Amino acid sequence: MTVREILPPDTALAFEAMRELRTHLTDAGSFAARVDELQRPEGYRLVGAFDSGEPGARASAVAGFRAGHNLAWGRYVYVDDLSTRPDARRRGHARALLDWLLEEARRLGCDELHLDSGVGDTRADAHRLYLNARMRITSHHFSRPV
Repeated sequence: MTVREILPPDTALAFEAMRELRTHLTDAGSFAARVDELQRPEGYRLVGAFDSGEPGARASAVAGFRAGHNLAWGRYVYVDDLSTRPDARRRGHARALLDWLLEEARRLGCDELHLDSGVGDTRADAHRLYLNARMRITSHHFSRPV
């Protein structure tokens, strides 16, 4: 397995893994356009875990993240998305991505690594992964439509 950043024009290689988490995504082309044209200019980055080093191989797992700074956390890396294709689960891909993200946060001089995770029975494996990676549950996240 190799872990590497996914840069344009390879954004679509993340689509299948990302669609497992973001089920509203319908096709690789519109996904890549949205990421490259809207999210990357705001600092969003993608990293993938790949079983094959072949050019054009799809990612087995992906993480979308960004660095920032705020009064609460100082300098941080925030993980927006972390998702693994079903056929690649329980093989260490997500943990490898978390390890890569932690190293990237250190490289960027960050104080903390953050992510939000949904709640419910389907999230138990993800929560176990985060807790095993020494992440702590430090807050509740609230939202509402506008």
